[in-house]
Amino acid sequence: MFKVTSYIAPRIDSLSELKLESARNHPDVEDDIDAEMRELEGEGADEDEEGFGENKIASPGEAITSAAAFMRGHGTYVEDGQVIASVTGTVERVNKLVSVRALRSRYNPEVGDLIVARITEVGPRRWKVDANSRQDAVLMLSSINLPGGVQRRKLESDELQMRNFFQEGDLLVAEVQAFFADGAMSLHTRSLKYGKLRNGHLVCVPPTLVRRLKSHFHALPCGVDIILGLNGYIWISKHVETHMQEGEEGFDAEGVYSDVNEEIDAPTRTAIALVSNVITALARHSVPLTDSIIAEAYNAAVELELGVKDLLEDTEAGDRVVGMVVGHA
Repeated sequence: MFKVTSYIAPRIDSLSELKLESARNHPDVEDDIDAEMRELEGEGADEDEEGFGENKIASPGEAITSAAAFMRGHGTYVEDGQVIASVTGTVERVNKLVSVRALRSRYNPEVGDLIVARITEVGPRRWKVDANSRQDAVLMLSSINLPGGVQRRKLESDELQMRNFFQEGDLLVAEVQAFFADGAMSLHTRSLKYGKLRNGHLVCVPPTLVRRLKSHFHALPCGVDIILGLNGYIWISKHVETHMQEGEEGFDAEGVYSDVNEEIDAPTRTAIALVSNVITALARHSVPLTDSIIAEAYNAAVELELGVKDLLEDTEAGDRVVGMVVGHA
């Protein structure tokens, strides 16, 4: 026979005394759950203790955190149960992944990136291009627009005229289209905004300082156009009207592939030089570069009545400009 007895539940005065016994787990799983709970409770303290909540600078060989709690990312390696930095840079954390972004490194390309580059060699049906990366990029003859904007198959006659389009030393703005098997970039200039660059000045900065923006073509209020290449090459030139850039009836062969610079007046030359020196001063202090920051730094230099050479010859002048920009940010 079955005997039924009543069970009186114990009195619980506080939630801390409540223990849920219905959900039972394997001891190993139970330990993992307890570890996760302890980590969640002390997550804020751990971030402050490890320095993940701020831009911590790590040097090669420096221990960052425990390898048991985090996974290693780029710029790190594991040794003796610790995640060690292999490069000098800022420590970044995404969930459990810890990586170190190098302060100075070569450009790491991605498909769709807009870059400013220089032709280094003319080959059969292709140009070799310096893009500030680990390998030279390649611009195929089939990846450019022909004069007149005619969309047709490239012929042998076009190959004979390749130096009329681009030759050694020419600067161009292009887009990363794909990658070859060896990791080299394949570029293209099949856009009215892309192609040979003229009437300006090139500034080189660390690629990590150039932020990814919705557009990398900007017109500053001072009458200067800038192209922020993600590879660290920035092109500064005199302002060109939008309708002149777009062109409604195809290409002007002399304008697109011409090597002759237009006449630039003295005020525009001064503005180009001042913008160039402002960018150099910002890069010297590792300030991320965007069009708004560059324009604000230019206005600060004008407000302080600094000359073109003052930002380079007088270090304190550049420090004051950067201080005004960072203080407003």
